[in-house]
Amino acid sequence: MIKRTLGQLATMIRVENDVTKFQDIEIKGVSFDTRQIVPGNLFVPLKGDANDGHKYIDTAFDKGAAAILWQKDVPNPPEDAAVLVVEDTLRALQELAHSYRKQTSAKIIAITGSNGKTTTKDIVAAVFSETFKVHKTDGNFNNHIGLPLTILAMDEKTEIAILEMGMSGKGEISLLTKIAQPDAAIITNIGEAHLQDLGSREAIANAKLEIIEGLPKNGLLIYPGNEPLLIKKVSSLKQFKTCTFGETRENDLYPEEINIREDGSSFIVPGLSEEPFFLPIAGKHNIMNALAAMLAAREFLIPETSIQAGLKSVKLSNMRMEWHDGIKGTRILNDAYNASPTAMRAVISMVGNMAEDREKIVVLGDMLELGEKEVEFHEQMGEELDPSKIKYVFTYGTLGKYIATGAKLHFPENRIFEFEDKGKLIDTLIKKVEGNELILFKASRGVKLEEAVKAMLV
Repeated sequence: MIKRTLGQLATMIRVENDVTKFQDIEIKGVSFDTRQIVPGNLFVPLKGDANDGHKYIDTAFDKGAAAILWQKDVPNPPEDAAVLVVEDTLRALQELAHSYRKQTSAKIIAITGSNGKTTTKDIVAAVFSETFKVHKTDGNFNNHIGLPLTILAMDEKTEIAILEMGMSGKGEISLLTKIAQPDAAIITNIGEAHLQDLGSREAIANAKLEIIEGLPKNGLLIYPGNEPLLIKKVSSLKQFKTCTFGETRENDLYPEEINIREDGSSFIVPGLSEEPFFLPIAGKHNIMNALAAMLAAREFLIPETSIQAGLKSVKLSNMRMEWHDGIKGTRILNDAYNASPTAMRAVISMVGNMAEDREKIVVLGDMLELGEKEVEFHEQMGEELDPSKIKYVFTYGTLGKYIATGAKLHFPENRIFEFEDKGKLIDTLIKKVEGNELILFKASRGVKLEEAVKAMLV
């Protein structure tokens, strides 16, 4: 984590008061939440619409904060205390992270995309950890507050930092990439998430491409080579190195001899190794994420044996492709952290094509932030469900019911169950389970479908 004196901090950010009296005080780490302060932290009070962190200054000092930032338009800063007055505390946090990033020797890999950011981050971290001292985004701490805090939590001896960059609108990735100044950037895919805010997939592609604004000349951009919305745009980026991953041979890396099982996926990568790679995560979409990580590894000269070992060691963040033993001998796949049509389609396809000795049940909930076509997207998802591969379709939520509407075009009605009451969904699901089924749970995080998952576990 960052360790600096106040005198040093005053050279890293624009400070508007004289800190000479406190210049030798050292801060260790940064926090904006008094519940998480540890002694020695710099406390950053943030002003929001509903709350103002400046109200908790006394608590911060009581818990051992060594110093605090103070926004100059807030009256009555504490007297005779280690305070750095700044124009805006959020901007100062971001400025401090940017300065700290430039003072370390870490190489940074930035990851964005509509789906698969966190999974790709976890894969990249596992592969790079075989060779380097790695720091990565914790959970989904990937926004204008989380990313600066992630950088400031980085050990000075970090060799590779892997930073996830999320967004909901235009300009947000631009801000994050300019703070981080990555050496390499990965775009996982262009999906439908954030259509509500951006309006079209093309606008989403443009927003994701903002990630190049922080890349240096000759920095590396890794992107899906089968995505038409990116191919033309990237072809004009002569100042950067680029490489692609995808399902077809025209990409720099592509998979062959794919074998997907419950415990993971094996595949060959022509030109990289004659030996199969094994990823302990099922699904062709996760093989794509692994290929992106492999391209980054190749850029940093990580040997093939270390890539092999790293992939085998991957562990995912919670509620992403979690397998559990369920009631009556069922197997439960909890992938309910987030959902978009692209992500839901991928995991349904995977489930439909695996574990032939088990009947399949899908429990699908609302996909949020899809904009004015949200009903159409949900109905289309239902229409795509294959009754020869799926025994029962359960839907949950005000939008989830439109998945049921679409499914009714191909499924008999006695195989479709729609709910807006989670308790009734759980009760019916338990009754319909005969034993040994594979049950998929997939929905956006706001639906809290994990509550139904818990009810099905042994």
